[in-house]
Amino acid sequence: MPDLSVVVPVHNERDNIVPLLNEIASALRGRADFEIVYVDDCSRDDTLTILKTAKTQFPELRVVRHVAQSGQSTAVRSGVKTARGSWIATLDGDGQNDPADIPRLLAMRDESPAQIKLYAGWRIHRQDSGSKRFASRFANALRSRLLRDNTPDTGCGIKLFERAAFLDLPYFDHMHRYLPALMLRAGWQVKSVPVNHRPRGSGVSNYNNFNRALVGIADLRGVAWLIRRAKRTAVEEV
Repeated sequence: MPDLSVVVPVHNERDNIVPLLNEIASALRGRADFEIVYVDDCSRDDTLTILKTAKTQFPELRVVRHVAQSGQSTAVRSGVKTARGSWIATLDGDGQNDPADIPRLLAMRDESPAQIKLYAGWRIHRQDSGSKRFASRFANALRSRLLRDNTPDTGCGIKLFERAAFLDLPYFDHMHRYLPALMLRAGWQVKSVPVNHRPRGSGVSNYNNFNRALVGIADLRGVAWLIRRAKRTAVEEV
């Protein structure tokens, strides 16, 4: 079994697949025992065909597909459930996350206390439009004030976390934006790590500021409720 599974959710990302796969392989071959799990969230282009063809070039690659479009959080969870590694690294499929950051996250994990179960990427120099950066800053400030998750950037796609800890979290749509708060709720520790951020490789974003804001308000209230209702009890065998 691999030690690490790199999970990449994609929807209509045909032109970004092979370049990102090349970067993942270059970053990890010879440095980690890994697999790559791509989750095609029912793309309308030939993303799936390209992924199937790429399996001949990348023996580490595994591909799963949603039969109906279900969103990024569900795609991430499908990838984690499919993964065989005990630790998961996630990347957005648009090429904005740099796979070269994964070895640094692994090295930091090896030097850190076992209580830290999530290493969250922190985009210090974001390569997005001004409106997108402003909306993100506003959302991060509001979320931090309400949830007190002490995380400057929850929207970054590159993260490293323990598979078992993730699967123990409550699941809901858009949960990937609240992983730090949910990990803290479960009693684990979280560490934010500065990472590289790049312009989108090709294609167009599947999100806009308006639809993020609409779901974000309801999600914040729901996660705040979950945190208030959390209860952890130590268990001992007798």
